[in-house]
Amino acid sequence: MREKVSFTSGGVTCAAWHYPGANGGCVVMTGGFGVTKEPGTDRFAERFAAAGFGVLAFDHRNFGESAGEPRQVARVSDQLADWRAAIACAKTLPGVERVAIWAFSLPGGYIVQLASEDLGIAAAIAQSANVDGPTVTRNASRYQTPGSALRLIGRSLLDLAGGLFGRPPRLVDLAGPPGTVALLNTPDAQLSNATLNPDNRYPEWQQSIAARSVFPAALYRPLKYAPDARCPMLYVVCADDQSALAAPTLKAAASTPNADVLQVPGNHYAPFLDAHEQVVEAELAFLQKHLTPRPAQTSPAA
Repeated sequence: MREKVSFTSGGVTCAAWHYPGANGGCVVMTGGFGVTKEPGTDRFAERFAAAGFGVLAFDHRNFGESAGEPRQVARVSDQLADWRAAIACAKTLPGVERVAIWAFSLPGGYIVQLASEDLGIAAAIAQSANVDGPTVTRNASRYQTPGSALRLIGRSLLDLAGGLFGRPPRLVDLAGPPGTVALLNTPDAQLSNATLNPDNRYPEWQQSIAARSVFPAALYRPLKYAPDARCPMLYVVCADDQSALAAPTLKAAASTPNADVLQVPGNHYAPFLDAHEQVVEAELAFLQKHLTPRPAQTSPAA
């Protein structure tokens, strides 16, 4: 069972699903960049909840059921602020003693930065995480045609300028085949709808984003925060990931003080596909280790 709750971030009401837990742990979650909470978290949140963990799965401001204008505009700083507010909210939920954070793709990079902050987080899971925007963007450009790349740049610049004058966002699709104007044209990005939205299970998910959001995302590099992580981290790395890339994530893991790494075969969405059971079991084991309260040690009788 889950219930709708909300919290405030920067004066904006963010919508969330709360799955009550039984073991004192709560996992705060979001979907990928431009992916709302239901297609992005349902499959994992349900498994975490079935294992006794509480879950708070939320929409960033301007997306999904959360408030905020203009719609479909993703600012990295705003989304990080939403995360901090969600973590604070989770700590106030009934029965919550420890909080973990989970996300994939670009918000998986947020996990690395948030883990470096003094937020009282007990554990963090970065799945198929984009930790190095410039490197990932260079790789993604291999799958763009010159014409579509120029159109994306032009639309992004026009939208950035329009935003300064309060004009409505110019949208681009989250994913599309080469030759189309989209956030990503990589082969695995084109699997996003079929993977996260099978049989149009989530018809209200708007699979587009403001073009003004593209450049800040491309420049975001949370890899630099990895050495300062304050809590144990699990990195789930997909060997053939073309949308987030394995090598930068492995580099981040190598510099993280207390890191576990799970490498699985497959593309960006392997944790939702063939590797799902392996990934869920590893994540549950990690959460059990770091999020479940341990019984107090008793001294032997004199």
